[in-house]
Amino acid sequence: MGYPDEMQKQKQAGEEQSQRRRSGRGKIEIKRIENTTNRQVTFCKRRNGLLKKAYELSVLCDAEVALIVFSTRGRLYEYANNSVRATISRYKKACSDPLSAGSVSEANTQFYEQESAKLRAQIGNMQNLNRHLLGESIGSLSVKDLKSLQVKLEKGITRIRSRKNELLFAEIEYMHKREIELHNTNQLIRAKIAETERRQQNRSGNNSIGARGGGRNRSTTASDWREKLQRKKPSNFLHTPFQTLNLGFFSSSIAIPASLSLSLQVA
Repeated sequence: MGYPDEMQKQKQAGEEQSQRRRSGRGKIEIKRIENTTNRQVTFCKRRNGLLKKAYELSVLCDAEVALIVFSTRGRLYEYANNSVRATISRYKKACSDPLSAGSVSEANTQFYEQESAKLRAQIGNMQNLNRHLLGESIGSLSVKDLKSLQVKLEKGITRIRSRKNELLFAEIEYMHKREIELHNTNQLIRAKIAETERRQQNRSGNNSIGARGGGRNRSTTASDWREKLQRKKPSNFLHTPFQTLNLGFFSSSIAIPASLSLSLQVA
């Protein structure tokens, strides 16, 4: 029994909140605005909102939208994501016989043919523009067209040059960094080579000094051994030259060593 009472209370609270919101926002009565200035301001605001909604509908839902608005002064405002005339013609063909499937298919076929014709025209315009940018087929252009083409070319050349300069500066900076890296690597390699050569020279000097010291020791030991052998040989006295000495009336010859004869002559 208490449940319906709670539902009614919640419903009443919701209605009160909705009434507060409406009263806070301000309820507008839908009727013609008598003041001309207010009417014009409202027209501009509502027109912009309507155009915005049409654009959002065409983009979000991929729908074909055509909007036509005339002001009180007879000024035309329109929006279409494709073309107003094409959309109107499609509408007329679709409304001519809505129950006939053939008319709908024909309308769709004609619509796609129109779209393909538009695409062909756009492609042709792009091809002509490319030829004009290359300096071809410019004989039929007027002075105004030539000036606009010149402005486009100058803008394009300016962008191309700026992009080229950016790439060149980046390449130069990279080459400078590469040069520094190679210079550092070269210095390290030279230091290693110099250290290796220094070690080899030190080793060769030590080897030559050792070889010289060893030769001297060998010659010294050989001479020492010769002197020792000569001292130990008893035949040295026999190999020395002898001279004869005549004494008294005897003519006998006595062999004496040369050293002894020299001592006698001095005496």
